[in-house]
Parts: sequence; C-alpha cells; structure tokens
Amino acid sequence: MLTLGGLSVALALVLVPGRTEALKEGECEVCVTFLGKLYQSLQDNNMIFTSADIETALMKSCKDAKGKDNRFCYYIGATSDAATKIVNEVSKPLSNHVPVEKICEKLKKKDGQICELKYDKQVDLSTVDLKKLKVKDLKKILEEWGESCKGCAEKSDFIRKITELMPKYAPTAAKARTDL
Repeated sequence: MLTLGGLSVALALVLVPGRTEALKEGECEVCVTFLGKLYQSLQDNNMIFTSADIETALMKSCKDAKGKDNRFCYYIGATSDAATKIVNEVSKPLSNHVPVEKICEKLKKKDGQICELKYDKQVDLSTVDLKKLKVKDLKKILEEWGESCKGCAEKSDFIRKITELMPKYAPTAAKARTDL
C-alpha cells in the first residue's frame, strides 16, 4: 500500500523527464559536421536567425550536397526526393541557437539512421600507393573530383587517369609525389 509520501515520490519519478542521452565521441558525425558548417555560414553571412530563413538556407545547402551530406539531407527531408520532412526539427532549434549536437541528439530519436552516417576516410594522395588501392577506391577518388574514366578496363587505367588529373584536383599531393 502506498502512503501519501510514497505516492508523491512515485509521482515525482514519473513526471521528471528522463535525461537525454548525450552523443558519444564521433557519433552523428555527418549531422554535427553538416549542421555546424551551415550554422557557421549563417553567422558569417550575418543571417537573421528566423526559422524560415534557416530552412531556405538549409534547402539551398542540401541542393548542392554530395555523398553522405546528401544522404543526411534526404533523411531530414531537405531533398526533392525525400519521403519525410523534418527540416523544421533543424531550422527551429537553429533559429534559437541550440547547439548542433543537441539538434542531432533529437534527430537521432526521430530517425536513428541519421546518426549512423559517417564520412568515408580520406585517402592521403601524397603518400598512398595507388597500386595498393582497390578499383572501388580509385573510382571513388575520381567520383569525388566529379570525373569518370570512360574506357577504363584495368586498374592501371584508373591509376593513370588519377595521376593525370592530380595536378588539377590535388596539386599539393601531385607536387609531393614528384618530390618522392
């Protein structure tokens, strides 16, 4: 049998909201990075922090997003082909200057996939032995540069194309490679 004091303690435990689970180191990497860059660009451009203006800027950023950033935009509904739309879960808190980590924590509760996104590890083109990379990784390098290798059949074809384009897309790496 509950006493009046016991009842108030039980009631207090029910009414106290559970603490939100803080993000672990490296969790929600894409969310935190993308929203951090967006927030910084809004500040740099002296943007008025209204929910509508932030949503417009978010949609514009997502239009040009590639790779994992584009996937993040899709998950929050900021792409034209997205099935759901939760951009207000980003724009409203950002308009109140809520830290991006807190926004990502909240998004994680809505859709766990958002925090599972991680950026691919970048290859250091100045030191990597291209011959030891997989063809998939060589294709990814070209894709990141917005290039393709038409007619490439052998691994050596992809390596030749990357080496040929390196001065244009990774001049520092190209210079470091000639110094080797």
